Amino acid sequence: MGLEHNRDSAGTAWEDMVVVGRIARAHGNRGEVIVNAETDFPDIRFGAGSELRLRRGDAIDTLKVGAVRTHQGRPVIAFDGVSTMDAAEALAGAELRIAPADLLPLSAGEFYRHELIGCRVETTDGREIGNVRRVEEGSGVDRLVVAGVQGEILVPLALDICVTIDAVARRIVIRPPEGLLELNE
Repeated sequence: MGLEHNRDSAGTAWEDMVVVGRIARAHGNRGEVIVNAETDFPDIRFGAGSELRLRRGDAIDTLKVGAVRTHQGRPVIAFDGVSTMDAAEALAGAELRIAPADLLPLSAGEFYRHELIGCRVETTDGREIGNVRRVEEGSGVDRLVVAGVQGEILVPLALDICVTIDAVARRIVIRPPEGLLELNE
């Protein structure tokens, strides 16, 4: 069911799709997989009947969720057409993506992780810090992982620190508390 040229049936390029999870491994002998969710909406993204994209080589396949349950806080998914342990094991490590058009609207001041990745980070006085490499979930507050000149810098994604986030302009302005930048260098 794959399509060539790294595009799905709607013509969306793989690189333009949004990662919502990664298949960790097969679970049991009936073709189920355990997924590491990378979404704030796991009930919607991995609900029965939802469709997810997966790339195999240059082809993009659409997998439909037949059933889902939770095991130790992670979704265990049975995809339609994947009914054996071997078929499930072949999916291990694969990213699960959706088209940007399938994203849910967010409230003002909220952002999807993929919108922040690649943003330039600078201080309120104009000092360039680096670019956001990824966003890590934390207990209580997420962190921007910034690739800086001196190495990786962790910046709490908090309103009193990240004073301006302009995802369209790909720019984040921070007011770091004393010692934050030095602590991370």
